[in-house]
Amino acid sequence: MKSMKALFVIAALTASSLAMATGGGDKTFNRMESARKVSMEAFQVAQKQKAEAAVAQSKAKASNRSNG
Repeated sequence: MKSMKALFVIAALTASSLAMATGGGDKTFNRMESARKVSMEAFQVAQKQKAEAAVAQSKAKASNRSNG
């Protein structure tokens, strides 16, 4: 009877750990990580374009000052 109880406890613990492992958490985490990378790349591109526009604008103002 004791061995049957021990087997039941082991089976219950094994089943619960397997159920938790197949919950899809890894897929969700990978999806979130991918979205974060895409978002960061888009943000960096936008910041670079913003900086380039500011430099071009300051060069245009400097050019207008020297011509005028």
